[in-house]
Formats: sequence, C-alpha cells, structure tokens
Amino acid sequence: MLSKEDQIPSLEFHPLTPDRWSDLVNLFGKHGASGGCWCMWWRLNRSEFMQQRGDENKKALKSMVDAGNIPGILAYSEDQPVGWCALAPRETYPTLERSRLLKRVDDKPVWSVVCFFIAKKSRRKGLTVKLLKTAIDYVRKKGGKIIEGYPVEPKKGQTPDPFAYTGTASAFRKAGFVEAVRRSETRPIMRYVIREK
Repeated sequence: MLSKEDQIPSLEFHPLTPDRWSDLVNLFGKHGASGGCWCMWWRLNRSEFMQQRGDENKKALKSMVDAGNIPGILAYSEDQPVGWCALAPRETYPTLERSRLLKRVDDKPVWSVVCFFIAKKSRRKGLTVKLLKTAIDYVRKKGGKIIEGYPVEPKKGQTPDPFAYTGTASAFRKAGFVEAVRRSETRPIMRYVIREK
C-alpha cells in the first residue's frame, strides 16, 4: 500500500493525439525514452530499427500520430506528462508477430501493451498499474475483448532489469491480468479478458 507521500497528485490520462505530441517529446527527452527508440522497437525489423534509431524513429512515430493513429496513452500529474503506455492491436507490431517466445496464444484478436516509460520522479509509485487499468478502459471503449502484455518476471531474489520497459508481471497482476502462457522462465504472456459492464 502506497503512503500518501508516495502517491502521484492530480493524475489524468489521455490518448496520444497530435495536440499532445510535444508532451510526449518532453517526457521522452532528447534520447527518445531509451536510446532513440521512440517506441518503434516492436514496429520495425531490427535492421530498420537500427537505421532509423533516433530522429528517424521520432519522425516515424510523429507521422503515425499525425495520420490519426493513437499509439498509446499519456499520464499527467498536475498537467505535466509523467508516464507512457504503448498499446495497439497486436497485428500493428510486426516484431511481436514474428517472435517465437511471444507468439500468439490463439487466433483471438487482442490488443497488446508493449511498453512503458515513467518519468524518474514518478517511478515506484504504482503508475504502471494505473496506466494498465486506463488501457483496459480504452480498449473496452474501442470494442476490444482481450488485452495482452509481455512483461518480465525476474527470478526469485533478483530485482527487475532497469530496462524492463515491457513492465513487470507483478504490475500486470495488480491490474487484474492473469498468465495465459509461459514459454520462458522470466517472460509470461499476461491477459485481461474484458467483460461487458
């Protein structure tokens, strides 16, 4: 349970639209969240990703947003961007579709949560769980039935990798996700099935 001091004040969540692009840029910083990724890791093959790393990835993501695609949700605290959750229908992530470890569980249509980025001052305050719950509501409004994540689950006694950008299994469990399949000791596929309200 988080103490009052640990809670993030005045949280709001908004889909990333063109008018919020500058907020994402401010959150990600000049290095694009993780060494020039700009949340394109799952959208490109490895050679394309390496060629585009940095400004070209940034331009590619901006083009998607400008075209009306919503690649994720921004979290705000007191009107400042503090967190990001990338999600979209699974088929929009070609690298995920090619993964042997994270291959499809079945042929049901799913939305995929593929990464998070949390501002340093807002980490370890439960924001990932809140972003996941917001993602569930967003997918429900879009008519989706299943939302999936691909978090890491560190071995007992180990702390999560600082680059655990796909989230941790414990955060997904706290948001109500359950394990669907595990093809690796440290990499479960987690699912949330959306029930009609």
